[in-house]
Amino acid sequence: MPNASVLIVDDEKNILSTLSRALRIEDFDVDVAGNATIAIEKVATKAYDVLLVDVNMPGMDGIAMLDKLRADGNTVPVIVMSGHGSIDTAVAATRAGAHDYLEKPIGTDRLLLSLSRCLDYQRLANENKALLAKVDAGAGLLGDSPAMQALRERIALAASANAPVLVTGERGTGKELVAQAIHAGSKRAAMTLEKLNCAAVPKELIESELFGHEAGSFTGATKQRRGKFERAHRGTLFLDEVGDMPAPMQAKLLRVLQEGELERVGGSELLKIDVRVVAATNKTLSSEIEEGRFRADLFDRLNVVPLRVPPLRERKQDIPALVTHFLHQSATANDRSGKSISAGALSLLEHYDYPGNVRELRNLVERLVILTPSDEIRESDARALLPIADGGRAAGSYFRPDATLREMIEEAERDLVIRALEHYEGHITNTAAGLGLERSHLYKKMKSLDIKR
Repeated sequence: MPNASVLIVDDEKNILSTLSRALRIEDFDVDVAGNATIAIEKVATKAYDVLLVDVNMPGMDGIAMLDKLRADGNTVPVIVMSGHGSIDTAVAATRAGAHDYLEKPIGTDRLLLSLSRCLDYQRLANENKALLAKVDAGAGLLGDSPAMQALRERIALAASANAPVLVTGERGTGKELVAQAIHAGSKRAAMTLEKLNCAAVPKELIESELFGHEAGSFTGATKQRRGKFERAHRGTLFLDEVGDMPAPMQAKLLRVLQEGELERVGGSELLKIDVRVVAATNKTLSSEIEEGRFRADLFDRLNVVPLRVPPLRERKQDIPALVTHFLHQSATANDRSGKSISAGALSLLEHYDYPGNVRELRNLVERLVILTPSDEIRESDARALLPIADGGRAAGSYFRPDATLREMIEEAERDLVIRALEHYEGHITNTAAGLGLERSHLYKKMKSLDIKR
């Protein structure tokens, strides 16, 4: 309980002074707010362990403040207090989600007991959440192949440490699941796992997303906002597609990792942070460094614990277990109970190469669950829905005795471009780069081959 952070919200200055003094003597980290509006602003910029809120305040009262917090998705524990106690008030506070209700004047022993119970409850809730996350993360890393056994062993070792981790692997291999498993198995599991896809955020906004900003720091910044690092304090930050991070941000990220402190955009205050970073990329960062697109010193800082997630084609013996898992998951989610898969269909799925890896297999199984009318998925059903006819070109060829060479080459080229687009999730720039083409050349190729985005 010592060093737990408490925000006391009351419009009476003597109450704020008395309660804050009593809690500081007990080694609590205490902030105060004279009304609900100020309190909500403080909660937006700092993660408190408990709020101690008066019911009867001018403007927004304590119950309305609690309703506002819950509507915004904030689950911070709240203890409600009132100098005009009644059963109706206590019931209203409980229904709004208060953990306890205290009548003024509040004795120190009663206050400390309520805080202790509240913090114990929150600790157990966080531990339960971490346990469920651990179970979920483990379920996504199925397979008894040597490659997966080795990966799980390394994940366990990485989870027991506190150093940065760099997860590499092709798209769809499950890099985010690895990050979740590392967090769930670590001492930080009860705290937050924040996520940021570096490729999905515009380069002019990524600094604000990571470090937060002060009100008025740029157009549209109407109020102070905490960034991912602050929200991940004492937890883990997962930086997906870190190889796509703009060069100026790479330098700033390196500084934060080295110093353990940051400044919000437009701010001057140095904020200490305690965050474990797990980064992931599908790019070969050594090549990116040689091309001048990624900093070697940032790579060294992130690559303390390297983990490679193998593509599905390197662990095909895991496909049956994955299919069984995804079959049950998809049948439950789509109201298709009783679905099964024949040995012939399963064998066909095992022989496909899956350029989109586990993600592609999961999507294919869900497609089969939804579109197969019978309870059993047969080989013919799987063959009809595989991305390439005859269960995958890897086992055959593009040769057709009734076609000219030009027609066969065009068919192969169209098929390969479609597969590349699926692999890169329709991202034109990444697809063009992967195929070694200019964006304009890829657009022309798609038009000539009648490929729609």
